[in-house]
Parts: sequence; structure tokens; C-alpha cells
Amino acid sequence: MKVAILGAGAWGTALGVVLSQGGHSVRLWGHRSEHVSELARTHFNARFLPGIPLVGDWLFETEFDAVLAGSEVVIVAVPSKAFREAATRLVGFQGPVVSVTKGIEFTSGLTMTGILDSVAPGLQTAALSGPSLALEVARGVPTAVVVASRDQAVSRRVQDLFHRPAFRVYSSSDIIGVELGGALKNVIAIAAGVCDGLGYGDNAKAALVTRGKTEMMRLGVACGARAETFAGLSGLGDLVLTCFSRLSRNRGFGESLGCGRPVAEVLASSASAVEGYPTAKSAWALAQRLQVDAPIISEMHAMLYEGKDVRQAVHDLLSRDSKAED
Repeated sequence: MKVAILGAGAWGTALGVVLSQGGHSVRLWGHRSEHVSELARTHFNARFLPGIPLVGDWLFETEFDAVLAGSEVVIVAVPSKAFREAATRLVGFQGPVVSVTKGIEFTSGLTMTGILDSVAPGLQTAALSGPSLALEVARGVPTAVVVASRDQAVSRRVQDLFHRPAFRVYSSSDIIGVELGGALKNVIAIAAGVCDGLGYGDNAKAALVTRGKTEMMRLGVACGARAETFAGLSGLGDLVLTCFSRLSRNRGFGESLGCGRPVAEVLASSASAVEGYPTAKSAWALAQRLQVDAPIISEMHAMLYEGKDVRQAVHDLLSRDSKAED
């Protein structure tokens, strides 16, 4: 099968490796011509996945229409800030369109498949999410993810496309829950990184992760998701991985903040998008609009966008009134 992947970063390339191992033809699109030329010349994505050869049937493109021509499936792996622009160019595509981007659009409150549905009605949309570090996926480390779609046939097709011995794909019909789990956990992961930077121990992080899951679930249910989805791969699974892994960009971003580095400086030095940063703003706005209590998200928003001192944000979070566990 010919598969177009939009986004030549770590995650898009890692999924290309999985697809190539399954015998599929990979068409990888990137917007930076010098990066794409390097990929075509070396068949390595040295910037994002060092040491991983891109073997098999690969085509590297900077022309959007060229990468779509003849493709049977599209995987959208661009950063959330560029997602709407990419979505507008997929109008009329006939095969499944799978979002693997984790985010919430600030102006609309839409998830990524929500954007697809709004700008290109009639697309066969799905979302792939779960605990899956790109480098480990590319190395063939056993991984389990979930694909969600409102159309069971689309879910099944995506399952069959990706399923490998080391890449197990489950299915779900709760697309909003799967997407919100993948997006919101990045905000909690920044908070977990702040704990690391401040030198807090495992007790603090375990409490944060547990309460973070509850917060994610509360906001997700208010958006129409199922509560149980947040106990699955795209919720608890991805949350644990992103909060504890040394390879997690969002956790690492938070750790730098906890060590005292300014937000702008850390963002400028990051080689890849830190999706939890824009998601904190979007999630805070969504919680405000739906009147959902989200204290961790609120403190992360204050720290990232209002200049609140890191230690003060943590103090205010810990000094909240006692309550029953929910």
C-alpha cells in the first residue's frame, strides 16, 4: 500500500519505519527542502532519529500534491500549529486520513480530527495515539497504541496497516477521548518535569500523575468522551510514559523550567515541537469555557503564559483546600 506521511520529524519518520517493515511504500513529506534533500541522499533522519536506517521503498518530497498523488492512506504528523493548513489541502482525499498529532486548537477548542472534519467534511478520519516514544518505535521496541475512529471499518483498516509483532494496535470508537488523552497528558508531563527540576521525589510525581489523570478525565467527559478511555493506552498509558521517561520532550521542558530557565529560552533551544506548551493554553481555555475544575492545567497556564513563578505555582497547587478523592 502507498502511504503518504505529512511531517518529517521523529514521529512521522518512526511510523514510516514501521510501515516500511510491513512492506508498504512510504511517501514522506517535509517542508524544509534542505532536510528532505538530506533524507533522500542518506536515507537517515539524523536530526530526529540518529542511527535508524530508512530502508525499503521510500520517497522524500517537499511538494504536497506530489506526495498525495497515488497514495491510498495519509498520516498527518505535522505540529498542531500547522495542522489546519495541512488539513485544508486534504479536501477530497478518498482514503483514510490518520492524525498522529496530539493537540487542541486554541481558537476553536477542536482536536486534530475535529479540524479535519471541519475543513474537509466527508474524510475517513482516525486518530492514532498511545505510549509511543518515536526512537523506541523506530528501534523496534515492543509498543502498544490505539486507533480511534467513528467508522469501525476505518479503524480496522488502520489496524491492519500498522500492526506488526512489535507494534500492537488496539481499536476504539471514542475518538474524542483518545485524542484528548494524548493532548492533555503533555500538559501534565510538563508539570512532572517541573517536579524533577525542583528536586521533588517519586512521591510527588506519583501524586501528580494520579491527580492529573483525574483532571484529564474530568475535562474529557465534559467534552463528550468516555471516562474509561482515560484508563487506557491513550490516557494512563501515555501519561505514565510521558511523565517519567527521560526521552519525553514535554517532561524535559518542564524540568528545565524547574531548574530556573526562562520559558522562551527553553522553547528556543528545543529541536522539536513541545506540544504541551500550546496545549496548556488551549486546555485552560477549554476548561474555563466548560467550567471544569482543572487546577494542574490552570497552574501550568499561569506559569507558561502569565509569568508566574515556578515555585509559587507549585506551592499554590499543594496548598489547595483538602477534599474527598474523586
